[in-house]
Amino acid sequence: MKTAALACALLLAGLSVAGAEEAGGAMDHAKMGHGAMAAGPETPAAKAYMDAMMSMREHMDMELTGDADLDFLKGMIPHHQGAIDMAKVELQYGKDPKVRALAEAIIKAQEAEIAEMRRWIEERK
Repeated sequence: MKTAALACALLLAGLSVAGAEEAGGAMDHAKMGHGAMAAGPETPAAKAYMDAMMSMREHMDMELTGDADLDFLKGMIPHHQGAIDMAKVELQYGKDPKVRALAEAIIKAQEAEIAEMRRWIEERK
């Protein structure tokens, strides 16, 4: 349940940024704390997290169909894959057993949800 809530929060944050950018407004990420993240320490873990987040954002930048259900499914797949990619970074570099266990649970849950969403997309064809 916590995984789903986190995924929804991250999606809504991404949608609010995308919506503001589409409306012509420039988002000042430095004021939102994102600038600090981008200028953070140059460690292998930080680079891996940034790569995962950039990949997710790139793949979420899709052409909308106008079908709310289909657009949701297509947007959530890269969002969930981003969570998997970030969890894999945690497993590679993280040390806290509780956080590592959460990362493993996220991978399992998100992989199952991606498979389910892909099935639903196929059923819509």
